[in-house]
Amino acid sequence: MDILESIIGEINDALWSYVLIIVLIGLGLWFTIRTNFVQFRNLPEMFRVLFDKRTMVTSGKKGTSSFQAFAISAASRVGTGNLAGVASAIAIGGPGALFWMWVIALLGAASGFVESTLAQVYKIPDKKQYRGGPAYYMEKGLKNRNLGIVFAITIIFTYGLVFNSVQSNTISLAFSGEFAINQNVIAAILVILTAVVIFGGLRSIANVTQVIVPVLAILYIVVALFILIINITAIPEMISLVFSNAFGIREVAGGGFGAAIMMGIKRGLFSNEAGMGSAPNAAATAEVTHPAKQGLIQALGVFFDTILICTATGFIIISAGGYAGSELDGIQLTQNAFASHIGQWAEIFIAISIFLFAYSSILGNYYYGESNIAYIKESRSGLFIYRLAVLAMVVFGAIATFDFVWALADLTMAIMALINLYAITKLYKIAHRVLQDYREQRKAGKDPVFYRDVLEEDSGVEYWEREQNK
Repeated sequence: MDILESIIGEINDALWSYVLIIVLIGLGLWFTIRTNFVQFRNLPEMFRVLFDKRTMVTSGKKGTSSFQAFAISAASRVGTGNLAGVASAIAIGGPGALFWMWVIALLGAASGFVESTLAQVYKIPDKKQYRGGPAYYMEKGLKNRNLGIVFAITIIFTYGLVFNSVQSNTISLAFSGEFAINQNVIAAILVILTAVVIFGGLRSIANVTQVIVPVLAILYIVVALFILIINITAIPEMISLVFSNAFGIREVAGGGFGAAIMMGIKRGLFSNEAGMGSAPNAAATAEVTHPAKQGLIQALGVFFDTILICTATGFIIISAGGYAGSELDGIQLTQNAFASHIGQWAEIFIAISIFLFAYSSILGNYYYGESNIAYIKESRSGLFIYRLAVLAMVVFGAIATFDFVWALADLTMAIMALINLYAITKLYKIAHRVLQDYREQRKAGKDPVFYRDVLEEDSGVEYWEREQNK
């Protein structure tokens, strides 16, 4: 296991130090400029669409509501990345890592808009719900089914298996450290709870996450804001520390500059998933009148995840101190930081919070794999085997080491992101035309409705006929 972990670590260093940093920031900036700063200019529109009553419920028999699709993707976004991921980024990369998490979120939101809009454009109506995502737009937009299959296999392995082991690993660390519960017992409980929901189907996932994520996120934010308020005089100093650590001469000379960038981007991408190709799988299931609506909502999810929740966690850890050289792993560092501010009861609160956050992430991650299995081939036996594999990885994560499961996650995440970013760059013109159409209709005072004949090339678009949106 040590040899395997060492090999994966070396590959990760090469990918994240020389490839992913340039690609993620470069393309994020390119999408931002080409969309005329969609993530900033259309921020008010994002909130309008999210809370429009027409996004809260479905009008037909197929698909989830736009809000439910947001909740499913948020279930995957809001979890260990916000609590354990931020902690490990700061512990290794210093406070400057938080700055680079902001950068990847602010620029990545444009990538998130593009990928989720494309997922809506190329979605297909299935028997029970819509299907879509990167594999679909690779096949129908790029006319490359082989690439779609490669991506589908990658996301099944990354999200359904590896990322779920990260989630269960974080739960295990939080509970074994706080309550001294045996890891095998934690693994058994997680398997039972996961099995009950994943055998219930997509709507079961949507119903569970729609309740858990908003309520838990609000509760966590309230506690985090309370801690920040009682330490409000220290916030300017923390902001200064973040920026000085991100660009300071001492950090550059000592090599901390590179660690801050790499850890910030690694954990930022894991947390908000912008451009990775995961959120589009949920975005495609939404029933909306225009693809850009879901693109805007998913872009908002990136801000919600990183700018709000990750920042709150990061400031609490920084203000508590003791993160440099700590022997605590991820979530345990966060627990310790909260406890130092508001007492030992906070460790219990964080343990329960991470349990629910990570559990909802397991459900969201599972759905991404299920959707892509259906893309490759509809198979009841294949789906059953996948469900068993998910449960097995939940067990594995609960008993594996922190470093190994995160190293494996970094590797599969990098591969998945590179494939998806290639595809959305090639298909950018489609997303741009959709955004242009949306803006034109909003300027005319209309509630935008999309028809595929707006596109110059619509041969791969199977939905969005005029009679479907009447």
